[in-house]
Amino acid sequence: MTGGLQRIAVLGGGAWGTALAQTCARAGRQVTLWEFDAAHADHLATQRESKFLPGVKLDDSIKVTRALGEASHNDAILLVVPAQAMRSVIKALAQTMPANTPLIACAKGIEHGSRQFMTEIVAECAPQAVPAILSGPSFAADVARGLPTAVTIAAANADIAEMLAQAMNSGTFRPYHSTDIRGVEIGGAVKNVLAIASGIVTGRGLGASASAALTTRGFAEMVRFGKAFGARPETLTGLSGLGDLILTCSSPQSRNFSFGVAIGQNLPPDGKLAEGAFTAPVLLEMARDRQVDMPISMAVAAVLAKQMSVDEAIESLLTRPIKAEE
Repeated sequence: MTGGLQRIAVLGGGAWGTALAQTCARAGRQVTLWEFDAAHADHLATQRESKFLPGVKLDDSIKVTRALGEASHNDAILLVVPAQAMRSVIKALAQTMPANTPLIACAKGIEHGSRQFMTEIVAECAPQAVPAILSGPSFAADVARGLPTAVTIAAANADIAEMLAQAMNSGTFRPYHSTDIRGVEIGGAVKNVLAIASGIVTGRGLGASASAALTTRGFAEMVRFGKAFGARPETLTGLSGLGDLILTCSSPQSRNFSFGVAIGQNLPPDGKLAEGAFTAPVLLEMARDRQVDMPISMAVAAVLAKQMSVDEAIESLLTRPIKAEE
């Protein structure tokens, strides 16, 4: 099944890219790791570890490169760059990439301006490629160290989705496969915004009961949004939806959760990328267009835009009209 997917490129040498390169190497694939930043690429090549995952040594078989053309000639390519940088990387990649190469987006977000999901950007900028998405409850440090992790890989063609899952299966890293691309993308994007809200609740010291309520009602928002955009319910209750939501709403390892904690404590964020901060306003625009009720996401967007204080946002949620649970 994996005979045609022996060579895998990973674009992005951050924590998640390094972790995925490691798991592909453990799965027996020939791995090329591309990094844009010259200093970090040199660090990866000479020190054999990412600055973002200190202490985790790269497998000796992983080849580090700054040549995008070299990375483009592989059997499958993992796009592990920030969501807002995805378009520029794909455009450059498309110039030298062979036709019918699977491009697996590994960022969880929605592009500003275009309101496009990651696989839509792949389809637009590299029409000769096969778009796919990887998402699920996974922390880079866990995956890099070989701790048990399960994720979802989705592609429109079921055989391709299964082939990608088989190619990345390292034993401890277990991908399930799906054809519900949109559902997997929605779960990953929405949960980042909700994780910020969960972090704010924790940072404000509102208690475990409030955190559980927020996560549950946040999941209801995810389901409503997913239904409006064609996601399958079983996808949203699976690894890339509910599974990822539970993980990122409960652990300081989550950048979005930690970002929210800082906001709740009136502290400056630690500077690490929190995709949910970029996703929140565009998520709200899309929800309004489809008349999807997302009060928690709306409160997060308002706090981030400084249109509402944290205490005002909490009050707005607590004073909503009492209604039947749905």
